[in-house]
Amino acid sequence: MPNSLGTLLHGVEALSRSHRVVDIQSTLRVSVADVLAALHSFSDIIRYLNTRRSKGASLDITDEAAVQDVLFLMLRPLVSDLTPENPTDKVAGRYSVKDFVSHSNRLVIEAKYVRDRSHGKMILQELNDDIETYRYHPSCEDLVFFIYDPNSNIPDQAALERHIQSSRVYGSKALRCHAVIKP
Repeated sequence: MPNSLGTLLHGVEALSRSHRVVDIQSTLRVSVADVLAALHSFSDIIRYLNTRRSKGASLDITDEAAVQDVLFLMLRPLVSDLTPENPTDKVAGRYSVKDFVSHSNRLVIEAKYVRDRSHGKMILQELNDDIETYRYHPSCEDLVFFIYDPNSNIPDQAALERHIQSSRVYGSKALRCHAVIKP
């Protein structure tokens, strides 16, 4: 009897462990729509932090690194396996660094900060280069571009969004691209 009870308890413990793993993995999954909705609240969050009643620190977003910091703080509670600054494979003799990756969601998030009018005109080429890089990445089925353009330096934001937001197929691999542009 003790042997069969021990076997039964061992089986229950193993089953319990496997259910915990499944539960943890299922909580890691989040829809791209939820990520996009969070990104659309970027301006509201910055406005709140910079106009709040307490004397806490305000955010001065003057470069891409600052945008990345805010995005990480916004998205990490939602995407629990979000990992910052992870190098991609070598493509065409150079490495690329993706801003954030979620392996469980097969999602890459690229943050861009539009520095000036010249950069605003060239951002499409930069995004196309990123798409070409990430199309080979095994953990990238959804590529989300978050573009912070505080001075409205992108000549036609709507046209840029239309160009980026599409599904592309490379051989048998699909890559869905999304764009959120915020002033």
